[in-house]
Amino acid sequence: MEQGLGPQAVAFALDRLGPVMAPEDGAISALSRLTGGASLETWAFDLATAQGPRPLILRRRDAVEDTIFSTSLPLATEAALLERASAAGVPVAGLVRLCEEADGLGEAYIVTRIAGETLGRRIVAAESFAPARALLGAQAGQALAAIHRIDPAGLPPLETLDARGSLARYEAIHRRIGAQRPVLEAAFRFLDREAPPPVAPQLVHGDFRNGNLIVDPDKGLVAVLDWELAHLGDPAEDLGWLCVNSWRFGETALPVGGFATLEALLDAYRAAGGDSPPVSRVRYWQMLGSLKWAIVCLMMYESFASGEERTMERAAIGRRLSECEVDLLALMQEVA
Repeated sequence: MEQGLGPQAVAFALDRLGPVMAPEDGAISALSRLTGGASLETWAFDLATAQGPRPLILRRRDAVEDTIFSTSLPLATEAALLERASAAGVPVAGLVRLCEEADGLGEAYIVTRIAGETLGRRIVAAESFAPARALLGAQAGQALAAIHRIDPAGLPPLETLDARGSLARYEAIHRRIGAQRPVLEAAFRFLDREAPPPVAPQLVHGDFRNGNLIVDPDKGLVAVLDWELAHLGDPAEDLGWLCVNSWRFGETALPVGGFATLEALLDAYRAAGGDSPPVSRVRYWQMLGSLKWAIVCLMMYESFASGEERTMERAAIGRRLSECEVDLLALMQEVA
């Protein structure tokens, strides 16, 4: 697999691939890298076609992850999930090409580029997004119901993970890091004691939250992003994750992403065919989501402190661990 491709190498590979995607023209322009990370890259570019420029996104893996922290799906699996989700009526970016070895881009795929906002703070606070906020609670419920209705039998191989499995995974990471955090210890014990019984596994997005949604100021939800953590499990996991306080971006009175009430989400979920779980089950997964994000914050700090990733983003996210601990204490008190 190609690794460590710089902008010139990516541009060269796309220039060769362009005529395959658009034989009548195929010229590539406006290439820019949007995000970075330890392994995944996102590039925006335009493809010239007979109908005019077509805005596209390249998503590729730059390195192989082989640590205990690695949970991302192969990009071929992500691409297959995008196609299944689109067929089920979930708003997603349309798959244009699953890249082959001869394309020179390594593990990668190309999708349509959809206009809209992904910054959670802007979505919950900007006046221009007020019309979208009026729609988002219902749209999120409808999208999640569509995801959870997808027949697992027709999906590519996916891990099955229930509450205790998820707890075990993140506790193993916590032990590997070796941090001494009494609030996290209490949360692990509390959640182990209160874990709900397993349910029939359904497709779970795994990271459905404000920040992974493309939102149009007037139309609301136009695409669900970042399927790399999808698995089979309890659909209440997605509902609870969307309610984690960190994804409200300061609008704490509205538990669903900072833009809607839980009642609005569950009403729309049920109306769209979702098997609505008890609120207590959603609250459990919200708390487990807060614990998972606390561990991720701890991982970010450790990668910065060790010198592995000397970026201010890693350091800043690491500082948010204390916010998660406050959330966990409040949730444990609420449930108790």
